[in-house]
Amino acid sequence: MSTATPATQALKRAGVAFRMIEYDYVAGQDRIGLHAAEAIGVPPGRVLKTLMVEVDGRPACAVIPSDRSLSMKRVAAAFGGKSAHMMPPEKAERMTGFHTGGISPFGQKRPVPVAFEETAEAEEVVINGGRRGLMVALAYADALRVAEATARPLIAE
Repeated sequence: MSTATPATQALKRAGVAFRMIEYDYVAGQDRIGLHAAEAIGVPPGRVLKTLMVEVDGRPACAVIPSDRSLSMKRVAAAFGGKSAHMMPPEKAERMTGFHTGGISPFGQKRPVPVAFEETAEAEEVVINGGRRGLMVALAYADALRVAEATARPLIAE
């Protein structure tokens, strides 16, 4: 199976150093990010999950450590809104061009504002590579730059 996805193509176009990590994706997992972290042997705080949200009806993308939960109040504030909620999976798939469990902040079909949890900063982070079972490892600073993201407080305390 080809590992080229819109996400990996976006990283290549940006000239970013990254490595691909494949694992056996298991459908039906409650916490996909935690499953991925365990499968690839990386601490869950370094494996970031990509969550599509709506803030005051506008789409956005939040990227947080796989072992943490979003604070919708903080998400709304991060994107300059009053309220936020999770985007329905079907809408997220249509908007990003990726399947749930494989959504990446890189190479989305329709670019939206992106914010990374500010405490997720690590020398290297692992993020979905745009396909179920494919992760990419790269520098946190490069991930922010390629996703055109800001670092904001997003997680529940």
